[in-house]
Amino acid sequence: MSSHRHSPLSLLEIAAIVAVMLIWGVNNAAAKVATEVMPPLMVGALRFAVAAACLVWFVRPPFPNWKSLLIIAVVGGPIHYGLIYLAFWLAHDVSPVTVATQLWIPLTSLFAFLMLGERIGRMAAIGLVIAFVGVAWMTLDPHALQDWKAIAVGALGASAWALTTVIARRTTSIPPLKMQGLLALMAFPALTLGSLASETGQWEAAQIAPPIVWGTVVWAGVISSVFATSLVFWLVQRREAGRVTPYLLGSPLVSILIGWLWMGDVLTPQILTGVAIALIGVVTVALGERGLRAGAPAKV
Repeated sequence: MSSHRHSPLSLLEIAAIVAVMLIWGVNNAAAKVATEVMPPLMVGALRFAVAAACLVWFVRPPFPNWKSLLIIAVVGGPIHYGLIYLAFWLAHDVSPVTVATQLWIPLTSLFAFLMLGERIGRMAAIGLVIAFVGVAWMTLDPHALQDWKAIAVGALGASAWALTTVIARRTTSIPPLKMQGLLALMAFPALTLGSLASETGQWEAAQIAPPIVWGTVVWAGVISSVFATSLVFWLVQRREAGRVTPYLLGSPLVSILIGWLWMGDVLTPQILTGVAIALIGVVTVALGERGLRAGAPAKV
């Protein structure tokens, strides 16, 4: 088994990695498409209504370390996704927010150091600094600066997922689809209540939403939350997660390409430079931080 884990990737495994990259990359752009028509918390609630219907069958006892699981489900569910959808709703362009959300990887290393006393390796520490410098340089571009609120909210969403990942490291492992089901079952009612309490025009938005918007909701709820998660779980069962994760970090490039080609994103030289620096930093952390394997497969 050990020799298999270190053997070259098969064509089927490469196809699975490419599929996940494309699914997650499209999902970021889909979030922006949906939140241009519907309020952001409403979009999140609809996504997890669909996901919960698909995943509820995987949520069954036992629930080890239920207090930790509850924190993971709350922080990684409605808080994380509420912030992410709010960020895309605030944004003019897809690309800067997409890059900001990738900060969950270096933030996981930072939080593990601050909360658990885990040592940050030299490579991960260098990558962490590079990632934040890249995001700062990207944000300071005159065009990207108009999205500074969206970038900040996206970074907060990344922080919530980093916290989720750190807590998950100290929690008995449960199957990813069961965890996704718990997140969905927590996110759906919480985001629904949040939308009813703080947003208006939901019914009107639902009535005027074109088919592509409903398609993005189904894409997020089924293709991303269920299918892509299943593919990642299959890959991690066959390979070490640390071997798979760096490839999956290509998904922001898919989002950026979609944003530039079809959604009117403006990519100035400074934004592109910042994106490149940030993603190099993120990949450096992913390659240098073995501990990330506990949380990386769960991200959708």
